[in-house]
Amino acid sequence: MIWVQSDSVIDLVLKGIVIGIVASAPMGPVGILTVQRTLNKGRWYGFVTGVGASVSDLIYALMTGLGMRFILDFIENPTTMLYFKMLGGVMLLLFGLYTYNSKPAKPHHSSGRKGTLLHNAITGFLITLSNPLIMLLFLALFARFGFVMPDHVWEQALGYASIFAGAMLWWLCLSSALMKVSSKVQMETMTLFNRLVGALVMGASVLGLVLALLE
Repeated sequence: MIWVQSDSVIDLVLKGIVIGIVASAPMGPVGILTVQRTLNKGRWYGFVTGVGASVSDLIYALMTGLGMRFILDFIENPTTMLYFKMLGGVMLLLFGLYTYNSKPAKPHHSSGRKGTLLHNAITGFLITLSNPLIMLLFLALFARFGFVMPDHVWEQALGYASIFAGAMLWWLCLSSALMKVSSKVQMETMTLFNRLVGALVMGASVLGLVLALLE
């Protein structure tokens, strides 16, 4: 029994990276904290904050994937699978709409103390862990990409590793790009960024719904 659309290792890895980036990109609390720490403390302090968030995302991704294994027999029916993909597409559409309309909260002023890299990573982990609703996003992404692989341990491990790599890639690119900014990022810029991410997610979800219907 298998529920996976990937027809190659490269395809699987690419899907995992995309899922990791999509789950990390919106400028929520940990995103704002990463921006603040990168600008106030340095690239690696912002990056390790994202690393902590990535570990938390991986935990929720694993929980989501393990939970979905129990309903695979139910969704193996092609018609039911179509409905499930459409549900995932609608959930992604709503997530994109929420991201588009969300306004990032203003970060707190830095106290001037950097703390250790480990401390910064732990706080990023705890902030992300405090939001279990991320599992709904993973549920939508897994449904859209067909990302659950029961009884295929190595493929599944590679898939989750790719999700973690995608999240890490996002935080590394974000912290590196911020260091090239000469002045502090304004809240309007982060709001615009949220709208861009939201629009891309909504576009991808609509495309996914159309492809699901065509299948």
